[in-house]
Amino acid sequence: MKEQLAKIRTEALAALESVKDAAALDELRVKYLGKKGELTAVLKQMGKLTAEERPAMGALANEVRAAVETAVDKASQKLEEAALELRLKAETVDVTVPGKAPKLGHKHPMYMALDEIKDIFVGMGFTVLDGPEIELASYNFDKLNAEEGHPSRDWSDTFYFDADSRVMLRSQTSPMQVRAMETMELPIRIIAPGRVYRKDEVDATHSPMFHQVEGMVIDKNVTMADLKGTLNLLAEQLFGKGTVTRFRPHHFPFTEPSCEMDVQCHKCGGAGCATCKGEGWIELLGAGMIHPHVLEMSGIDPNEWSGWAFGMGLERTAMRRFKIADLRLIFENDVRFLEQF
Repeated sequence: MKEQLAKIRTEALAALESVKDAAALDELRVKYLGKKGELTAVLKQMGKLTAEERPAMGALANEVRAAVETAVDKASQKLEEAALELRLKAETVDVTVPGKAPKLGHKHPMYMALDEIKDIFVGMGFTVLDGPEIELASYNFDKLNAEEGHPSRDWSDTFYFDADSRVMLRSQTSPMQVRAMETMELPIRIIAPGRVYRKDEVDATHSPMFHQVEGMVIDKNVTMADLKGTLNLLAEQLFGKGTVTRFRPHHFPFTEPSCEMDVQCHKCGGAGCATCKGEGWIELLGAGMIHPHVLEMSGIDPNEWSGWAFGMGLERTAMRRFKIADLRLIFENDVRFLEQF
């Protein structure tokens, strides 16, 4: 037994002296000091010794255990010190190296255009409203003078949530006209930006999801001249002095008379190109004088009050504002494109 204890001590101390990592150290500890370890196996043989031999062997066994435990502690401390040294080297900071400036993002070009639009209208005394994207068909169509079966529902048909076609993703921001008339005191001056949805095919100027900015004024003695003057001022504020616009007759069920306003194509200067589909102009918004029946449905006397409204495409405004040739670039989130702004 004495020779066994001596052998355990020699082998254990040699192995612990050259241990390389914590896993190997724990494995050696279990091998020599564990419940099923080599030292424990020797101690189980104490019963075979005579009464005179047991005290000497017990003292020797305790000495071997103490030596191995001390070696385990020293090895553990050595590994901890080595790990700390590696960590300190890895985390060393050279204070003489120039720092790297954090890369900051910026606003998306579409929201830059939106903020400019808000500033222009707030400066003219308008209030900015927000409204629901999931809308009732009664607000999206019926209360805007487009009852069930009206032809205008076809070109602005959108995505419905129910079989009865009563709950929908709004196809325009125009429902905010009705919501404003029902809840606000007269006179009213509002704009309402937001997302809208239509079953449009994606191309250079169309998307099934896009953004509009709705605008409305209701006051006494409001005329078409007020509408044209405001929109021409908006165009010059956005696109620069001398911006060329044109107003074309159109039909919207909720305005009478109605018009569309175009701005000269920024890409070709009116000559015709792929961006403007050869027309030389890009449609910016639809507008008109609020239909008397729409005022009546919201409880406003059209004999005392009149108003105008418009709805403009925000993406097309950003395209004209920043000379972007293809609407799809706005949604693709290509960093190489966005970093230009």
